[in-house]
Amino acid sequence: MVLVFGDHHLDIERRELRCSGELINLEPKAFDLLAFLVRHRHRVVSKDDLLREVWGGRIVSDAALTTRINAVRRALGDSGSAQRLIRTFTGRGIRFVGETAEISDQATPMGSDLASQALAVADKPSIAVLPFENCPAIPNRNTLPTA
Repeated sequence: MVLVFGDHHLDIERRELRCSGELINLEPKAFDLLAFLVRHRHRVVSKDDLLREVWGGRIVSDAALTTRINAVRRALGDSGSAQRLIRTFTGRGIRFVGETAEISDQATPMGSDLASQALAVADKPSIAVLPFENCPAIPNRNTLPTA
């Protein structure tokens, strides 16, 4: 599954985050955190939700959690003050608030230019021309083999 928001492409299966086609280095827990937030963008996610789903129920300090959230924000070009994509709801949790679209893996580009082309072409009828290949003659099914 590839989720697109702004210039970012989040490929969950390949565990890649790209911005304008460039791969963004994100440590594994920060990637898991981002993927969880984007998948659950329809709701505010609590600290308990994050600990259970991202950290597998292990106890993690508030500082470690804050460090990962800040790493995700930096990777997205967001900040704690702007909160353009990840918004904090004091006392409740955090939520991914960016406009998100899902595209298929086949349309996943290596550059954002290809992404817009893939999405634009998907709406229009298309035709593919494949080369013809000569096949050996197929025997007539109505004739019995000679013995």
